[in-house]
Amino acid sequence: MGNGVQAALVSFGSGLAIIAVIALFNPAIKAGAANLRGAITRKELPKWTLFAGALGGSFVAVQTHIVPLIGVAIYSVASIAGQTAASLVVDRIGLTGGGKKHITPRRIGAALFTVFAVFISVFDRLDAQNLSIFAVILGCIAGAIVGVQRALNGQINEHSHQSFTTSLLNFIMGTAFLVIFLFMLIALGPTELVPLPAGPWWIYTGGVIGVIYIAFTSTIVQHLGVLTFTLFSVGGQLVGSLIIDFYSPTEGVQVSAYLVTGIVMTYCGVLVGGVNNSQSRKRLNQ
Repeated sequence: MGNGVQAALVSFGSGLAIIAVIALFNPAIKAGAANLRGAITRKELPKWTLFAGALGGSFVAVQTHIVPLIGVAIYSVASIAGQTAASLVVDRIGLTGGGKKHITPRRIGAALFTVFAVFISVFDRLDAQNLSIFAVILGCIAGAIVGVQRALNGQINEHSHQSFTTSLLNFIMGTAFLVIFLFMLIALGPTELVPLPAGPWWIYTGGVIGVIYIAFTSTIVQHLGVLTFTLFSVGGQLVGSLIIDFYSPTEGVQVSAYLVTGIVMTYCGVLVGGVNNSQSRKRLNQ
């Protein structure tokens, strides 16, 4: 489409349309919405947490403008660094609704090791020529936004008791944000709406995947915490990248030893700070 924000809007919009139709005929999702209204009325859940989906939309908006400046590889490292740093903080605050967790040397070490593993996995694709430090910082901020969104989704899910209600709310807010942002770009610059591509049908399934992803993560982070989930998630992303590069490689891109090494290192980080983290993940009263 040549327009990252509009492409994101197509993905968000298709996901919203599907989950909205399902919600019309699903009593559990409606009950989850009623639970949220009750939590807001009783002031058990701050109203501002409902805008978590807008953070997802803003992440996509930032990402589409930064990647052309610094490349996917450097952006990946910056984004993961921001995610892990934010994960430590939101876990300590207890923003997920699953209790507060200590910032231990083990958790910090696992976070740093995972960022380094991602750096190794993309090392052969790094291009530091004309590198914009400001864009790298924005990449870190974009990653931090994801960490905060995951935590807020966990808190919303704690009150809705229905993960697909949480997903529906996210897609409503994310779609609304992208609509506003896209029309701001049209009004202020040369951005124009373009027709939908006549590609294969499966390119429009991203929204469906997003609905399922948000529903699952909003439940998982309540139990694992944002940092542990992030460590597992990064490992899954790298494995997914490896599979895609094998079966549907991008022209000029080959599976490298760096990527395989990075995947192994990532799962070492998961073992250090994730799987065995339950022993050190203590809830705090203060």
